[in-house]
Amino acid sequence: MAAFILPTGNARIKVVGGFAELVATPFAGGVNALCWPRALPGDFGEVVEKLGAGEGIMPLDEARLNALALSAAGRTARDILLADLHLLRAHGLAPELNCIHAYPRDDATAVVPTDVYSFHADSAPIEAATWLCTYFGAASEGLRNEQAQQRVDVPATRAELLKEYGGIDDAGFAEFLNDNCYDLHYAPLPDAQPYSFGVGHLWRIAVDWRGSPVPPCVHRAPATFPGQSPRLLLIS
Repeated sequence: MAAFILPTGNARIKVVGGFAELVATPFAGGVNALCWPRALPGDFGEVVEKLGAGEGIMPLDEARLNALALSAAGRTARDILLADLHLLRAHGLAPELNCIHAYPRDDATAVVPTDVYSFHADSAPIEAATWLCTYFGAASEGLRNEQAQQRVDVPATRAELLKEYGGIDDAGFAEFLNDNCYDLHYAPLPDAQPYSFGVGHLWRIAVDWRGSPVPPCVHRAPATFPGQSPRLLLIS
């Protein structure tokens, strides 16, 4: 198992010893992020290189991966990617593997950006969780709930959203915030310390659903810069 050091004082994360434990461990006692640490062999950078130039989000399937001419280390990485896809599918999930050059971004003038570069929580109408693993490139980042504030609760932001809605803070305003996913986005508090999900580790994180025993895990995609390596990401 890869050495994995919990962010100092972060009681929201629990480390598990394998996939079966990752599946079976409930979110409880405030824990809303489960991590199976892994030190993966193989050259995932070669997989990204052989995929070639691209932009946006490049979806990958077995056929595309198997068509790549790879070295032994590259083939080892490809086998792990395929094995993880099969593992999650066998558990009844629908994982996606993507080579990500950049995600779409909201207009910079938006009162509350709702793209994945903003700290946010995933949501679902029924009990669910998000699974993810970064194999190459910059990793996702998390934020302890104690260090985050819903953007709709920031007075200046709420005032601007009220103007956008029509000026009346009524039940319809709450629906407006929900319909636009504004209530799923968070601002770090002044002393917040985001943590990295790391590379190679498989995570299962809590989402916002009615009846959840824990708050959702607040997280975001890492910022992208010109010339930065693409990310190789599994998500379900």
